[in-house]
Amino acid sequence: MIKTNFVLLFIIISLNNVLSQNNEELISFESANPFSLNDIIDNLDNQEKQNVFGKLVLPNDSLDPNKKFPLVIGVAGSLGWAKHHFEYLQMYRDMGIATFELNSFKSRGISSTVGTQNEVTIAAIILDAYRAFEALESHPNIDRDNISITGWSLGGGVTLFSAWLPINNAINKNVKFKSHLAFYPPCFFEPENIQFSDSPIRILIGELDNWTPAKPCENFVSKLTNNNNIELTVYKDSYHSFDKDSPVIRNENAYNFSDCLFKLSEDGDVLMNYLNIPMSNSFLQKMGFMFCVSRGVDFGGNPESRKKSFLSARDFMKKTLLNKL
Repeated sequence: MIKTNFVLLFIIISLNNVLSQNNEELISFESANPFSLNDIIDNLDNQEKQNVFGKLVLPNDSLDPNKKFPLVIGVAGSLGWAKHHFEYLQMYRDMGIATFELNSFKSRGISSTVGTQNEVTIAAIILDAYRAFEALESHPNIDRDNISITGWSLGGGVTLFSAWLPINNAINKNVKFKSHLAFYPPCFFEPENIQFSDSPIRILIGELDNWTPAKPCENFVSKLTNNNNIELTVYKDSYHSFDKDSPVIRNENAYNFSDCLFKLSEDGDVLMNYLNIPMSNSFLQKMGFMFCVSRGVDFGGNPESRKKSFLSARDFMKKTLLNKL
């Protein structure tokens, strides 16, 4: 851990030396490495500590040193940060919203979790996102009452389940994201406890997605019928990553979750199908995936869905962070 922290400190110093614009800043903070949501709910204080960093970028009109901006915390997918993610962040800054590029992977020396999904888990990144919120809420240029979260795929799962109240209460009851915008998240975790934040939640997913399928998201939203703050848009003829500006390709190594639906217990355990054993570590997760997971997924852009999703994202942040209809 000492070596890892030294390397992280070196990276942060190096990156700060090359950030030439006054509106960019590297922010680091202490998080931890929980494997499961249960680790957060029942045993957060005993988790291995982890230094994490990310890049805060203020809008270009940030000449006033005392001006406070709303903020979007962005969370990448299991392939890491990509061009289309940065296009969204730039769009938000053009709207007058600050952005924070959360680097949960780089902070841990990981480039991708495709085909494994256990080096950096949803639980760990949810905790990172909350700790980022805590680090940024006191920043002189951030409006702490207007901080939202968005993410893609794995990051979409982080975005969605950061709104789950058992997790929110376990980490910090005083932190509340203004809104949650989740792109093609894994909805195949069925929570027994369906108490979610009353902040606006929007899910955007492709009809043909075989990485994180749309049907579980439809079931997920239907179970939250009492939450009129949650919306779902399913884009026709669209695969995973429909908002990329690139053709559909196939990844034979990635997990295909088309036949999976896992129970999520009240205390944060994801249970294996049939056996109902908590997938509480890497070995048990691999064992649990054997019951339903296959290999091979399709992902890539759909020009029409891409256009609509950017408009939807713009509209969502305009309403929830800028209070404009």
